[in-house]
Amino acid sequence: MTGSPVLPAEWAWRELVTRSLAEDVGAGDVTSALVIPASQEGCAVIEAREPLRVCGLGVARVVFAAVDPSLRFHEEVHDGTDVAAGTPLATVAGSLRAIFAGERTALNFLGRMCGIASLTQRYVIRVKGMGVDIVDTRKTLPGWRVLDKYAVAVGGGINQRMGLFDGILLKDNHVAAAGGVSQAVKSARAAAPAHLRVQVEVESLEQAVAAVDAGADFLLLDNRSPAELRVIAERLRGRAILEASGGITIENLHEVAASGVHRVSIGALTHSAPAKDVALELLPGGVGV
Repeated sequence: MTGSPVLPAEWAWRELVTRSLAEDVGAGDVTSALVIPASQEGCAVIEAREPLRVCGLGVARVVFAAVDPSLRFHEEVHDGTDVAAGTPLATVAGSLRAIFAGERTALNFLGRMCGIASLTQRYVIRVKGMGVDIVDTRKTLPGWRVLDKYAVAVGGGINQRMGLFDGILLKDNHVAAAGGVSQAVKSARAAAPAHLRVQVEVESLEQAVAAVDAGADFLLLDNRSPAELRVIAERLRGRAILEASGGITIENLHEVAASGVHRVSIGALTHSAPAKDVALELLPGGVGV
C-alpha cells in the first residue's frame, strides 16, 4: 500500500462504538453468563476467512477495551496489509465473558472496513499506471463517514470532501436554482473562501466549456459515456480537473479512465462494498498475549 493513512481521532467515532455495543450487549450477555464462570480467562484469535486488505484493527481494539479495559489486544498485522485466508489479524486475551461480549461488534466493524478497503484496492489496481485517482463520495453509511473514508484511504483511494462544510460542489440542483451553470459558478467564485476550489457538475460539452469559462476549477462529469468524456477531455483537460462519476463499475472502469479524466469517483466504494469474512476463534490452552 502506498502511504499510511492514520485512523481518525477516537472522539470522531467512539460514540458509534458505544451505540453498537449497547444495541448488541444491552443489559448483558445472557448466554455466556449461563455457561462461562465469571473468573474464566482465555485467548482468542481474530482471523481472515478470505483474502483481504486489513482495515479497522484500531477500532476493534477500542471495542474490546470498552467492554473490559483489562483485556489484552495485540495486532498480528497492521491496517493496509494484504493477507490470505487463514491469516491471524489480532489476538485478544482475558475474561472470556468480556471477549465474547465484544466479539460480534468488533467483527462487524472489521468486516465492513476490510470490505471497503479491499473493494477500493480492486479499483485502484484496475487503473494502476494510468495517472487516474479513485475517489470516494458522501454516499456513506450514516454515522460511519469518518471510518468509511478511512477505509477508502487504506485501500489506496482518495477522500473527496468530508461533508457539505469542507468543499464546494455545485450539483445540478444548484445550477438549476442559480439560473444556469455560468451564474452558479460566478456566484460561488465571488464569495468562496480562498482555500476552497469550485467544482461543478456538468452534463454536456457546452456546460463544461461554460463552467470553465466562468472560473470553475473542477468539473464533475456525471453519467457521461467514455466517448463524451474523451471529447470533453480533449477540449478542457488542461484548464480544469476532470472527474468522471456515475455508473462506474469494475468492468467499465478502464475505458472510463482511458478517456483522459484525472479522477473517477465511485459511490459503490462505500455504499455497496461487501463485508469481508473475519472470525474470532478461541485458542486451546488459554495462552494469553
